Amino acid sequence: MLIAVDHGNRQMKTENCEPFTSGLMESDTRPFGDNVLKYRGKYYQLSEKRIPYHRDKTADDKYFILTLFAIARELEAAGMFHSGVIPIQLAVGLPPAYYGAQKQAFIAYFSKRGAVTFTYRGKVYNIMITEVLCFPQSYAAAVTMFQELRDIPRALIVDLGGYTADYLQIRNGAGDLTVCDSLENGVILLYNKIIGKARAEHDLLVSEEEIDAVLLGKQADLPDGVVKLILDSAQAYIADLLDKLREQQIELKAGRIIFVGGGALLLRKQILDSSKVNQPVFVQDIRANARGYALLYEIHHKGR
Repeated sequence: MLIAVDHGNRQMKTENCEPFTSGLMESDTRPFGDNVLKYRGKYYQLSEKRIPYHRDKTADDKYFILTLFAIARELEAAGMFHSGVIPIQLAVGLPPAYYGAQKQAFIAYFSKRGAVTFTYRGKVYNIMITEVLCFPQSYAAAVTMFQELRDIPRALIVDLGGYTADYLQIRNGAGDLTVCDSLENGVILLYNKIIGKARAEHDLLVSEEEIDAVLLGKQADLPDGVVKLILDSAQAYIADLLDKLREQQIELKAGRIIFVGGGALLLRKQILDSSKVNQPVFVQDIRANARGYALLYEIHHKGR
């Protein structure tokens, strides 16, 4: 079974299941609850508290465990549970700036595990990851829009994620890898700045969920001063991000500027309110990269 996984610093995404926070709790004894995964004698539960930022996601087993959760959820959704070994073809991705240097290590991280046995929600799964293909983020998201982009002379994909803001230029539907990079300017930095300022200026501890509620126009039950702080900080963050893109000689007032990723949807209003982007386009599917990995996997095999 082909399973595509987008390993975000903020969220894990697959094609068919709801995204979940890239957070884990580990214990030696079985914790309370149904959504428990057991692997190599340890128990794991998902947590809303993210694991620390990993520039190199192969540094430990955390992202492999998160991938087992993603695989189990996709197998469960597809009704693919049986007692035998299930072959898994895995499609994954990396930010453009890290892709060349980390691609082979990321592939090996998943492909050299051999037979893997784990238990999820009381069911024992036996899997074998038989193939891993890795693709550049942003380009993968662009592939899902190929029909719209193939006749456009120039477009820019801006993928606003948890820790990085990735960009890639598209010319007539083809990725121009000479104009791509990853800026360490994702929404986690915005969260940290708001949390620090709210504590220093208002003596108030705000959560990321409360920040999200304000930015999405929902009821957050926060003092007016803190709401203003959040909105002002978000607008300043977008202004700074767009300025950094201009510093990279990226033209934002011509061509098609396409924003993808959960951060872009969260900060849609701030992007629209900015005068620095001409007619931004938003991809509503937060799982665009995962869907793109699956499409690129299929294209790769058809081209063989």
